[in-house]
Amino acid sequence: MEDMDFELFVKRMKAKTDIDLSQYKEAQMKRRLTTLRQKNGFNNFAAYFDAIERDNRLLNEFLDRMTINVSEFWRNPSRWEAMEKKFIPEMLKGGGRVRIWSAACSTGEEPYTLAMIASELGALDRTSILATDLDAIVLQKAALGNYHERSIRDVPQSYLNKYFSKEDKENYTIVNHLKKSITYKQQNLLHDTFDSGFDIIVCRNVMIYFTEEAKHLLYQKFSGALRPGGILFVGSTEQIFTPAQYDFESVETFFYRKRT
Repeated sequence: MEDMDFELFVKRMKAKTDIDLSQYKEAQMKRRLTTLRQKNGFNNFAAYFDAIERDNRLLNEFLDRMTINVSEFWRNPSRWEAMEKKFIPEMLKGGGRVRIWSAACSTGEEPYTLAMIASELGALDRTSILATDLDAIVLQKAALGNYHERSIRDVPQSYLNKYFSKEDKENYTIVNHLKKSITYKQQNLLHDTFDSGFDIIVCRNVMIYFTEEAKHLLYQKFSGALRPGGILFVGSTEQIFTPAQYDFESVETFFYRKRT
């Protein structure tokens, strides 16, 4: 009965929100949502869904819990160095605008890191950065650009001085011209169609929560969204074992190029 209760919840939630929980690893997602359901005092998922239908606060809390909002500035610094020293400069050589997409951007650390790198390269005015996430609440936080000091511990000091203003003892805010360089949009990666012609797509530490079928779908969609020669940058636990089936080739650790 418990399994049927959760299966019905998955079906009803897909009909309501277009979010297909069956494409996430079931054990992880079921455990996460059971904890949330019990915290709110519901004995089963049927009662929990009925309450979500009536209370938008519960819906927003559900969205916040099922999306994995873990992000850091300069996570895996050597990989960001490769982005700064190799891949973005390579895209800039073409002379036109560089189109970058930060997919599942959470609270904005990765798109802001990309904007800082573009600014340091003197190319912020030639760089378009799209940042998307399923969770509208984290997108609002990202657009504000306010961060606690623990979030910025890996930001190089020169970048910290140049691109953040210190609000008080513990909090920092991204400077306005960097905020204005990023376009935020709510998006369901598994359901929505993607724009195309991107030079770089960054999608890190998200795939690990999806089923193999969902990963396969997303890699196909990312390949279609990249221009030939474009780069996909993934997380440290998200190696693509057969990149050729998506028209990718591995060019450096965690970086894949779409074949030309």
